[in-house]
Amino acid sequence: MSEGGVEGGEEAARHIHYPRSATIFAAVASIIFIIVGLLGNLITIIALSRNKKLRMHATTAFVISLCVSDLLFCSINMPLIASRYIHEAWVLGETLCSIFPFFFYGNVATSLLNMVAITVNRYILIAHHGIYDRVYRPHYIYLMIGLVWAFSFGMMVPPLIGVWGRLGLDPPTFSCTILKKEGSSPKKFLFLFGFLLPMIAIVVCYSAIYYKVRQSRRKLAAHAGKGGTISPSSVAVTKKEDMRLTRMMLTIFLCFLASFLPLMIVNVADDEVRVPSIHVLASVLAWASAVVNPFVYAVTNRQYRTAYSKLFCCCRGKPSRSSNSHSKSNSSRTFVTEFQYHASTGHVTSPVLSTPASEA
Repeated sequence: MSEGGVEGGEEAARHIHYPRSATIFAAVASIIFIIVGLLGNLITIIALSRNKKLRMHATTAFVISLCVSDLLFCSINMPLIASRYIHEAWVLGETLCSIFPFFFYGNVATSLLNMVAITVNRYILIAHHGIYDRVYRPHYIYLMIGLVWAFSFGMMVPPLIGVWGRLGLDPPTFSCTILKKEGSSPKKFLFLFGFLLPMIAIVVCYSAIYYKVRQSRRKLAAHAGKGGTISPSSVAVTKKEDMRLTRMMLTIFLCFLASFLPLMIVNVADDEVRVPSIHVLASVLAWASAVVNPFVYAVTNRQYRTAYSKLFCCCRGKPSRSSNSHSKSNSSRTFVTEFQYHASTGHVTSPVLSTPASEA
């Protein structure tokens, strides 16, 4: 995700004036993101890693991978960004100027592809539950995560070594980014495979999940309406879980769009950086993705909240019997949705059909 729309050549001589208020805002925001992002992602990694039940879920591995990516972004890129806006210039030398965009774009791609891996994981669980355990064996999960990281940073190797474009300083925007070399740049390729296709994959997967869950709810309602053994309260539970899943889907997708789409639009609509302040604001929104992800993927989920509670309350003694029972009841459920749709039989099963759902 570029932070400036001008790339060398004759345009390099053109001076772009960034209002001091905008650069101060960016510097302060980056410092806040460093603190919040480091703490949030580190706490999430520790909490999930220490929770034995969550470690058994394939999705947890992808969430931890996502948090590691965001942690690296907050610890490597954000301090360099803060320095850039504090000085209103790049003062850290050519080597770091090449390293910065390598990690910036690489981490952004890793985060997006981890999100895709999570959505695909959720889709297979809902739509093809019968093959889930075969697809998400431990060694396959590690292979998937390894491929996500290798592909994301592998895309940045050509410009790093100067084979396809180059990494360097763009003087008008005092940003280190991907520049053209001999009239060629991989930016369009990175946009396609690092943003557009992941976004389409996320939309398609969550739309398919919603369709399957809605279809399951209708089958349960129809069965109950014909005098089946399913109680009316079970239909209400199903509807509640349907809405809970829908809210989580919307949160994930809207945060994804809110973080990255404005920067894409600004870079296309104002390629010559005629309104610098808009570019600064769009960049800040993009950086925020490394901070909000732990909240979106962790805090909004009941089992993750339990993991946080255990991490922070481990020194308060053992929980009461009732608390233990409630925790076991909650943790026995699948942590995004409790529905299992069996396409071959058309039946829908749910571990909560006989128990009212507790509030998230």
